[in-house]
Parts: sequence; C-alpha cells; structure tokens
Amino acid sequence: MKSIIGIFCLFSLLACHQRPAADLTIAVASNMQFAMDDMVRVFENKTGLVCDLVTSSSGKLTAQIKEGAPFDLLVSADMKYPEELFRSGLSTEHPVVYAYGSLVLLSTVNNYQPVMEDLTTQTIRHIAIANPKTAPYGKAAMEVLQNYGLTDSIRHKLVFGENISQVNQFLVSGAAQIGFTAKSIALAPPMKERSRWTEIDESQYTPIAQGVVIIDNPNSARSRQFLDFLFSPEGQEVLQKYGYTF
Repeated sequence: MKSIIGIFCLFSLLACHQRPAADLTIAVASNMQFAMDDMVRVFENKTGLVCDLVTSSSGKLTAQIKEGAPFDLLVSADMKYPEELFRSGLSTEHPVVYAYGSLVLLSTVNNYQPVMEDLTTQTIRHIAIANPKTAPYGKAAMEVLQNYGLTDSIRHKLVFGENISQVNQFLVSGAAQIGFTAKSIALAPPMKERSRWTEIDESQYTPIAQGVVIIDNPNSARSRQFLDFLFSPEGQEVLQKYGYTF
C-alpha cells in the first residue's frame, strides 16, 4: 500500500512541475543553442510566454518548415535559409540579421592549445566539422581549409557532423582530437571548462551573418514580441556574452 501511495505522490509531483503548453516554438540553429537557452529564460520571465526550442542545423530546420513543421520563428546561423523561406512565401516579413558569429578551432584534449598548423600532423587523426551543405559553420570551416590550402591534404581526417551539436559530441567524446565550431559554443558553460580554443582569422571566411525570420501563421504577434526582445538591450547582452558581434 505504501509503495502505491509513493508512486501516486511521485506522479503528482511530476505533474505539478510540468511546463505549460508552449506559446512559441522556435527553430534554433545549433550554434545558438546555449545562447537561446539563456535568452528564452529572460524572455519568459519578462513576458510570461512559454517557449519551446527545437535545435538542429539551419538547413534541416528549413526543410522541416517547408514540410509543415509548426515553428513560429527560425533563428538561423546564416541569412541564406531565412531568405529561402521568405522567397517561398512562408514568411511575409523580410529576414533580418540579428548577430555575426565567429568560427574557432577547439579541442578537449588535456592541456592542448589547438592551432591550424597541427591539422596536418600525425597527432591529429580526426578533425570534426559540421556538414557544409546544411550547416553554415561547416561551410565557413571548409572556406578556411581552402584558403589555407589544406583541403586535399587533410580530407581523409575530416569527420562530418550533421550540425554543430554533433561536432561538439565528437570533440567531447574524443572521437575527434580537434574541430571547427562556433565561438558561442566555446564560451558556453558545458564546454568552457573542459576545452581550449583558438579563434580563426575572420578574413579567412565569409562573414557569418546570422538571420531570423518570422514564419507566417496565426501566432505572428507573439513571434514579433520575441523578435523585438532579441534586438532589445537585454537580448543583445545575452548575445554578447556568447561572443556574437553586431
């Protein structure tokens, strides 16, 4: 009898702590994962609106929106995909740049400071990179390798992740000794204490202008509230904390 009561109390406790239904569902590029967690926390406290975040590569999220996924905004890692949604008629508002991202070379190997010169050495067996076809940071990383003249010599070492999140998994697990990721990830608490990184010279890749677009649906008024908050001093402060520039 006591065990039954205990189980009932457990379920009651869980029910009390369930989040209410989301007022907004936001599609978020993987590089923005931790920044958006902080952003949404502040936004929810300020407005009372509840947000659900769906994180993946910008390209994959765009494909899901085209297939009818019920997202209210796309917070992308570039402008290409928000503009694609606008041209497709899935948004009635032009996308806008909310920040510029930076690319870093990162490693979780103890006491190792990653540098570009090490990519060709035998010590580095696997180099993690996001899929350049769907992930803007992967595309930027490939530009860097091309500009350094390394594409052919290290091609056999490249390990492609579906998005930045999977790149980070490769790095944390040790599947790759080094990898290209977003500066925002390097500054995030889960990675900050266990990694070392080197920022890539921004002249070596096309500026990563990150865009946001409101998806045309009956929820657009609430989406506008979030968009306005993203550009507010509070929203900009969160972005700066994670290394984004304007």
